[in-house]
Amino acid sequence: MVTIKKSLHLLTAVLFALMPLVSNATEPVAAVQDSLPVAAESAHETHEAVDPSSKEFVHEFTQHHLMDDHFYSFYADAEQHRHYGFALPIILIDNGLKVFMSSEDFVYNGKVVENGGQNYKYYHGKIYKTDAEGTINYDEDHHPTNEKPLDFSITKNVVGLLFATVLLFLGFTALAKTYKTSPNNLPKGIARALEPLVIYVRDEMARPNIGDKKYKKFMPYLLSVFFLIFLLNILGLTPLGLNVTGNISVTVCLAMFTFLYTNISANKDYWKHIFWMPGVPAPMKIVLAPIEVLGMFTKPFSLLIRLFANITAGHSVVMGLIAVAFVMKETLGAAGATGVSFLLSTFLVFLEILVAFLQAFIFTMLSSLFIGSAVQEHDHH
Repeated sequence: MVTIKKSLHLLTAVLFALMPLVSNATEPVAAVQDSLPVAAESAHETHEAVDPSSKEFVHEFTQHHLMDDHFYSFYADAEQHRHYGFALPIILIDNGLKVFMSSEDFVYNGKVVENGGQNYKYYHGKIYKTDAEGTINYDEDHHPTNEKPLDFSITKNVVGLLFATVLLFLGFTALAKTYKTSPNNLPKGIARALEPLVIYVRDEMARPNIGDKKYKKFMPYLLSVFFLIFLLNILGLTPLGLNVTGNISVTVCLAMFTFLYTNISANKDYWKHIFWMPGVPAPMKIVLAPIEVLGMFTKPFSLLIRLFANITAGHSVVMGLIAVAFVMKETLGAAGATGVSFLLSTFLVFLEILVAFLQAFIFTMLSSLFIGSAVQEHDHH
């Protein structure tokens, strides 16, 4: 039992440490971008004038917020075609290690970067090998056919994950120090806000679903996933412009952790119910086994889709309401359109704060349910 507990704690630390690298999500974003019509290519490829009141502008405005990026852009000046932010490191594996900093021209203006005798161009969220002129070749479906290097770059979403990790580390370090130094074990400062949530996860999720005897060894994971999702959801509503939990590769990683915890910790009763369910006729056992095996994978799949879809939908609606200021500018005037946009988006942001907590709660609650079903002892009559 002690060995299993230490292994689970180590698994939690290793998985969350590697998550920023695993969840580098340029592929899923590019897949969405490549599905867009060629005539409506994003600002990554062209800075031609677009009518701010047009559907194309609103769509591009929303998509730019939702997607990951190799340049951390806080805001853009549409008239001067400038993006204000800071560069992020590009890390490529292409006949050796290639490292250079991204730039506004490389990410947004199609500039070709030469490194180690090879030319690279940024196109629709991906980095391609090209020539000095930046030529991109296409197939019959207008998909680029240029070779791609292996991309381990630090993207905007990875920065968000690292930032959230640092905040959680500082917050829980403060909470731990409070218990050591305070004579009455009363938390202070930020720790006072964290303790009720820690108790809530323990008493409302871990204990009821896993049981009083076994819940403690799973608390590190449940607390980590709850506070990580909740904090990332809240950061996504700030002017930092992050959309980490609205990226499907991040939700896939989180669901994969729950899948690993559930199946690594599972006892023999769990596996017996999966492959040879007791108490039913033998022919039914053969029928039920494939269904139960499929259920092992549909459970984490439902976790990742639910979190991804809800956060993406919320961000899309908020950005769409903000875009009302541009669409209705001629009808209501600049001040009127801005006021309407501000009121609508502010109301929805408060609703999204509730959704941010609710999605963290649902993901953690279901994770504890799945783990509890795998470790509980079944009574056979």
